Amino acid sequence: MAEGIKIFDSSLRDGAQAKGISFSVKDKIKVVEALDRLGINYVEAGNPGSNSKDMEFFKCMQEKKLMNVQLTAFGSTRRKGISVEEDVNVKSLLLAQTPVVAIFGKSWDFHVTGVIKTTLEENLKMIKDTISFFKMHNKEVVFDAEHFFDGYKANPEYATITLKAAIDGGIDCLALCDTNGGTFPDEIFSITQKIVSDFDVEVGIHCHNDCGMAVANSIMAVKAGATHVQGTFLGFGERCGNANLSTLIPNLQIKRKYRCIDDDSLSKLKETAQYISEVTNMKLESSLPYVGENAFAHKGGMHIDGVTKASHSFEHIEPEKVGNSRKFLMSEVSGKNTIIKKIQNIEPTLTKDSKETEELVDKLKLLEHEGYQFEGAETSFEMIIRKHLKKFKPFFKLIYYRVIEEEPVIDKNCSARAMIKISVDGKEEMTATEGNGPVNALDKAIRKALEVFYPNLKEMYLSDYKVRVLDANSATAAKVRVLIESTDGKHWWTTVGVSGNIIEASMIALVDSIEYKLNKDMEEMNKNNG
Repeated sequence: MAEGIKIFDSSLRDGAQAKGISFSVKDKIKVVEALDRLGINYVEAGNPGSNSKDMEFFKCMQEKKLMNVQLTAFGSTRRKGISVEEDVNVKSLLLAQTPVVAIFGKSWDFHVTGVIKTTLEENLKMIKDTISFFKMHNKEVVFDAEHFFDGYKANPEYATITLKAAIDGGIDCLALCDTNGGTFPDEIFSITQKIVSDFDVEVGIHCHNDCGMAVANSIMAVKAGATHVQGTFLGFGERCGNANLSTLIPNLQIKRKYRCIDDDSLSKLKETAQYISEVTNMKLESSLPYVGENAFAHKGGMHIDGVTKASHSFEHIEPEKVGNSRKFLMSEVSGKNTIIKKIQNIEPTLTKDSKETEELVDKLKLLEHEGYQFEGAETSFEMIIRKHLKKFKPFFKLIYYRVIEEEPVIDKNCSARAMIKISVDGKEEMTATEGNGPVNALDKAIRKALEVFYPNLKEMYLSDYKVRVLDANSATAAKVRVLIESTDGKHWWTTVGVSGNIIEASMIALVDSIEYKLNKDMEEMNKNNG
């Protein structure tokens, strides 16, 4: 194994600048603890001088012990024209009581004179004074050289002098920032290599993804000698996001043999990604390398046959290394081999030549012709298999449901009401609820009725809902396909419904989702009991 690379996660600071993300204090604590379990070196968790919520978070963290993470507070150099001791934001970084502080300062002469409107000499003093101040308080200090690559291309001499000012202040690490994400990999490599050769200090890299090259740029910086890599765990951040650490870590460790985290922790990569996406309330993109649902998913019959015979020819690593798994997507083009594997998970005695297999293949083709699509909703196809093979236990019977939509006057979150009646073992339960739209109202109503009989449904909720019109030429008479993703906090599953009525399509997918949860819980209970 080659030398170690320090991983610096900025999900809670840079990532929090992404559209749609807002962390509570509890959210931040959960993310830090997850990254700590994974073995991340640094977590930049906020700017205590910018808002009271960040300061509250840092106060909470003072009572918690971390195994791996060095908690980092973020702030800027002192303001122009005042002493570092007078700067309120600088002093707030001390109140955070973190072992590490990250200080950003200007390294592009244009930003010095045109944005913060001070002299080039004063900017150098601001950098040196601020870093010296924190070193006197026994802090490890990372200097984020903001807009460094643009600054270097515009005025390499001044950009380099800003780094020298940081070193004179006693800096521990120089992080070279591609702040607007516009630099190309060859430029990153040559400039980083020059800085590494010129200065005897740790050099880091901080890349944004505006040209889609943040991961590649970070890897090129490491190749040039950087040993400190900054990013956000799922790549989210302002504009197009930051370098994605869930991609960078396995790329560096598996492909390039650098040590980023413990090998044992690599197998927790996908689990951590799912957890952080849940806490962040941002859907984990299926197409993400390594940790996405589609990272090792195969659909075409010839590909699937090839993977079955020689997986390394279609998969660049073993999925288990990062905690992921191989998936054969259900489709009319995926071939009988895929379908038989799904069938054998439920009934191992069946083969490709079994009558039941032929019947299920025909059923799959018929349903896809009607508009069903199972590659993103294999749970529904599993339920079809169970029902066809009589391996399905119906937990309830849906007798009646009705939805009323209206325009609310007072509570805008209650735009629909649902009434539902179900039967469980001959006992009927009827209930009604309000919801933010018809599907939300139906979901709440059916679970409220069923929770009387099955309390474990309280831990289940919908995490995603998608609707697609299948035949736009039919206008309002078109069929719709509804995909519902559900979770109980531990597992995620997706079901599908198709109908000319969006409510009916939603109900089909919703009932499948609940039935799946109840069947799985029963199987797990039976397994544990014997």
